[in-house]
Amino acid sequence: MSITGSRLVLCAVLAGLSGLGFSNSGVKDLTTFPKGADPVSGREIYVNTCIRCHGIDGKGALGIKLVPSPADLTSPVVQDRLDGTLFRRIHEGKPNTAMGAWKHSLSDEEIWDVLAYVRTLGVERGEQP
Repeated sequence: MSITGSRLVLCAVLAGLSGLGFSNSGVKDLTTFPKGADPVSGREIYVNTCIRCHGIDGKGALGIKLVPSPADLTSPVVQDRLDGTLFRRIHEGKPNTAMGAWKHSLSDEEIWDVLAYVRTLGVERGEQP
Protein backbone atom coordinates (compact mmCIF):
# COMPACT_ATOMS: atom_id res chain seq x y z
CA MET A 1 0.00 0.00 0.00
CA SER A 2 1.33 3.46 -0.83
CA ILE A 3 1.94 6.20 1.73
CA THR A 4 -1.05 8.14 0.36
CA GLY A 5 -3.26 5.04 0.64
CA SER A 6 -2.06 4.43 4.21
CA ARG A 7 -2.85 8.01 5.17
CA LEU A 8 -6.29 7.72 3.64
CA VAL A 9 -7.03 4.54 5.62
CA LEU A 10 -5.67 6.11 8.81
CA CYS A 11 -7.83 9.22 8.31
CA ALA A 12 -10.92 7.07 7.72
CA VAL A 13 -10.25 5.05 10.89
CA LEU A 14 -9.64 8.18 12.97
CA ALA A 15 -12.79 9.83 11.61
CA GLY A 16 -14.82 6.74 12.51
CA LEU A 17 -13.40 6.57 16.03
CA SER A 18 -13.94 10.26 16.68
CA GLY A 19 -17.56 9.89 15.59
CA LEU A 20 -18.08 7.33 18.37
CA GLY A 21 -17.18 9.95 20.95
CA PHE A 22 -20.08 12.13 19.86
CA SER A 23 -22.72 9.44 19.74
CA ASN A 24 -24.99 8.11 22.43
CA SER A 25 -23.82 4.57 21.71
CA GLY A 26 -23.21 4.01 25.43
CA VAL A 27 -26.81 4.87 26.31
CA LYS A 28 -29.60 2.60 25.25
CA ASP A 29 -32.07 4.16 22.85
CA LEU A 30 -34.95 3.92 25.30
CA THR A 31 -37.93 6.19 24.92
CA THR A 32 -40.48 4.73 27.33
CA PHE A 33 -40.49 2.90 30.61
CA PRO A 34 -39.61 -0.74 30.43
CA LYS A 35 -42.22 -3.04 31.91
CA GLY A 36 -41.64 -3.46 35.59
CA ALA A 37 -40.23 -0.01 36.44
CA ASP A 38 -41.03 0.22 40.15
CA PRO A 39 -41.84 3.60 41.73
CA VAL A 40 -41.69 2.08 45.25
CA SER A 41 -38.11 0.92 44.70
CA GLY A 42 -37.46 4.24 42.94
CA ARG A 43 -38.63 6.17 46.01
CA GLU A 44 -36.14 4.30 48.18
CA ILE A 45 -33.31 5.10 45.77
CA TYR A 46 -34.50 8.72 45.53
CA VAL A 47 -34.46 9.09 49.32
CA ASN A 48 -30.92 7.71 49.47
CA THR A 49 -29.43 9.59 46.52
CA CYS A 50 -31.55 12.43 45.12
CA ILE A 51 -33.18 14.00 48.15
CA ARG A 52 -30.07 15.99 49.12
CA CYS A 53 -30.47 18.29 46.11
CA HIS A 54 -34.06 17.80 44.93
CA GLY A 55 -35.71 17.72 48.37
CA ILE A 56 -38.30 15.38 49.79
CA ASP A 57 -41.05 16.83 47.59
CA GLY A 58 -38.91 17.13 44.43
CA LYS A 59 -39.02 20.93 44.46
CA GLY A 60 -35.45 21.45 45.66
CA ALA A 61 -33.80 21.09 49.04
CA LEU A 62 -34.21 23.95 51.46
CA GLY A 63 -30.99 25.62 52.52
CA ILE A 64 -28.88 24.25 49.68
CA LYS A 65 -27.51 26.88 47.35
CA LEU A 66 -26.53 25.37 44.00
CA VAL A 67 -26.08 27.43 40.85
CA PRO A 68 -28.09 26.73 38.85
CA SER A 69 -30.72 25.47 41.27
CA PRO A 70 -31.71 21.80 41.04
CA ALA A 71 -34.66 21.13 38.76
CA ASP A 72 -38.14 21.21 40.28
CA LEU A 73 -39.11 17.63 39.50
CA THR A 74 -42.81 18.41 39.97
CA SER A 75 -42.83 21.16 37.34
CA PRO A 76 -44.34 20.78 33.88
CA VAL A 77 -40.91 21.63 32.45
CA VAL A 78 -39.61 18.32 33.84
CA GLN A 79 -42.81 16.28 33.76
CA ASP A 80 -43.45 17.08 30.07
CA ARG A 81 -40.08 15.69 28.98
CA LEU A 82 -39.95 12.29 27.31
CA ASP A 83 -39.03 9.32 29.47
CA GLY A 84 -35.92 8.65 27.39
CA THR A 85 -34.78 12.25 27.78
CA LEU A 86 -35.10 12.10 31.56
CA PHE A 87 -33.42 8.69 31.65
CA ARG A 88 -30.42 10.10 29.77
CA ARG A 89 -30.32 13.15 32.06
CA ILE A 90 -30.06 10.91 35.13
CA HIS A 91 -27.71 8.47 33.40
CA GLU A 92 -25.34 11.05 31.88
CA GLY A 93 -25.87 14.06 34.17
CA LYS A 94 -26.23 17.67 33.04
CA PRO A 95 -23.12 19.62 32.07
CA ASN A 96 -22.30 22.81 34.01
CA THR A 97 -24.60 21.88 36.89
CA ALA A 98 -24.36 19.87 40.09
CA MET A 99 -26.34 17.08 38.37
CA GLY A 100 -23.72 14.40 37.92
CA ALA A 101 -23.95 11.18 35.96
CA TRP A 102 -25.49 8.35 37.94
CA LYS A 103 -24.51 5.66 35.41
CA HIS A 104 -21.58 4.67 37.61
CA SER A 105 -23.67 4.26 40.78
CA LEU A 106 -27.06 3.08 39.55
CA SER A 107 -28.02 0.34 37.11
CA ASP A 108 -30.30 1.15 34.18
CA GLU A 109 -33.11 -0.62 36.02
CA GLU A 110 -32.56 1.51 39.14
CA ILE A 111 -32.58 4.68 37.03
CA TRP A 112 -35.90 3.61 35.49
CA ASP A 113 -37.26 2.97 38.99
CA VAL A 114 -36.21 6.46 40.11
CA LEU A 115 -37.82 7.91 37.00
CA ALA A 116 -41.03 5.98 37.75
CA TYR A 117 -41.01 7.61 41.20
CA VAL A 118 -40.28 11.07 39.76
CA ARG A 119 -43.35 10.67 37.54
CA THR A 120 -45.47 10.23 40.69
CA LEU A 121 -44.35 13.68 41.84
CA GLY A 122 -46.12 15.22 38.83
CA VAL A 123 -49.25 13.18 39.58
CA GLU A 124 -49.30 14.54 43.13
CA ARG A 125 -49.28 18.05 41.66
CA GLY A 126 -52.19 17.17 39.39
CA GLU A 127 -50.22 16.37 36.21
CA GLN A 128 -51.20 13.41 34.07
CA PRO A 129 -49.14 10.21 34.67
